Amino acid sequence: MISQQDHARLTQAISDVEDLTAGEIVVVIAEQASSYRSIPVLWALLIALVVPWPLIAITTLGPSRIFLIQLLVALFLSLFLSWPSRRHSMVPGFIKRARAREAAAREFLSRGLTRTRERTGVLLYIALAEHHAEILADVGIADRVAPDVWRDIIADLTRQIGDGHLTDGLVAAIQRTGAILAEHAPPRFDDVDELPNKVILL
Repeated sequence: MISQQDHARLTQAISDVEDLTAGEIVVVIAEQASSYRSIPVLWALLIALVVPWPLIAITTLGPSRIFLIQLLVALFLSLFLSWPSRRHSMVPGFIKRARAREAAAREFLSRGLTRTRERTGVLLYIALAEHHAEILADVGIADRVAPDVWRDIIADLTRQIGDGHLTDGLVAAIQRTGAILAEHAPPRFDDVDELPNKVILL
């Protein structure tokens, strides 16, 4: 997904902005938010349900043969549509967005962002296959920042990713997020780095 050089650059960007705030930033980049394994089976079953009707109308096949054809169609389509590129292209956009949001919420909880001392953890989540980016902030910072601020950062990030500049877009998003954290959660004299600064690749 990203080179070692880009990984080091992102890690340094996180470290630099966290020097200026008591907040914590975690960056997660997922190749895809979900495997969508049930989607090809669903499509195959829906198409197989339609198969008997033309066979009944234009052939003299008996019920057992029609059922066998229906079963073979369902099996063939399940295997054919399960190829990763085909599977992903058949997933409706609203399902992709929902799965990406669910994945972001899971990462937010599992990465310890709700357990920081000041409740000022922020997750920057990117699902590449879904073309989805999201920022989730814990209550200590979310209550102080208007949602439009996060949306503007995400809009710029997704535009950069679309232009093929993933790392540049992420560095800019990290810096802007860090500036928000520095404003609303300035560093404490006894501040410690509570979460790893490395970029998490899934």
